Amino acid sequence: MGKKILMACILAFLFPYIITLAWTGKVEEKKEMPITLSGKRVILDRKGGETAMDVEEYLPGVVAKQMPADYGKEALRAQAIIARTYIYGKMNGQKEVKESDLHMDYLEQKQMEKMWGSEAFVTSYQAVEEAVRSTAGTVITCNGNLIEPLFHRASSGMTRAGDENHPYLQPVECKKDVEAEGFLTIVQFSKDDFADKINKISGDGSVKADQIPQSIQIVQRDDSGYVLQIQIGTRTFTGDEVQYALSLPSPSYEFEDYEGGVRAVCRGIGHGYGFSQYGAKCKSEEGWTAEKILAYFYKNIVLKSE
Repeated sequence: MGKKILMACILAFLFPYIITLAWTGKVEEKKEMPITLSGKRVILDRKGGETAMDVEEYLPGVVAKQMPADYGKEALRAQAIIARTYIYGKMNGQKEVKESDLHMDYLEQKQMEKMWGSEAFVTSYQAVEEAVRSTAGTVITCNGNLIEPLFHRASSGMTRAGDENHPYLQPVECKKDVEAEGFLTIVQFSKDDFADKINKISGDGSVKADQIPQSIQIVQRDDSGYVLQIQIGTRTFTGDEVQYALSLPSPSYEFEDYEGGVRAVCRGIGHGYGFSQYGAKCKSEEGWTAEKILAYFYKNIVLKSE
């Protein structure tokens, strides 16, 4: 069950700073302290050709996508270490990996400018690039092996325990996650719409609209409040299956009868395992270092340079 659930994320004055961008998405900058190259490469197997970028040059575009640039210096540094650990894990001991095998999003310059706005672009990019440069080569290990650095935007208030393959994932409190934008989501469904979405999980049409919501029963939650099993009609589903079918932001939810239909009340953003980005933001604001933040969310880890 554990495996299935786990499977089912400023300078006062700025001198001319940047910025040339090849089609590869590589941002080059002129600074006194350039990025330290790792010698490990991401092969950009995109349409129109194939080229390569050093992992350290690739990472700013990844971190920019994964975490808001205003989440704080130490939270961004922690996210950079997480992203590097993930990429190195996908390399499986080799010196390179195809971008298509990473299954992760990457932002190019135009996308960053659109996301941050042209006025905030330089400051935001600088924050992300500094997070990568200042952690160059650093990855997370447990018992000598790279961890699977699971992360999410905001927990339900407590992160979740991992299975036997993820012993470093242990529940920790994240009380301030309730302050995250989008923490509480309420979605209303008609009975027919709800049944239709649930039946798409298995395609057997076993859930009937007239059974909703009285036949909905949460069978099992984990200690952090996330749904593990739920019965609807005569069928039992995993919490993740129902979350995805209903497009809910998290598997920490409950259902209630509402105005002739049913509504979902959902807490948190993401699967709840590992690193809470909003929790890291709060700890960064409290003066925690990236190293201390990571040791809070991943237990019994060692940070090392590759």
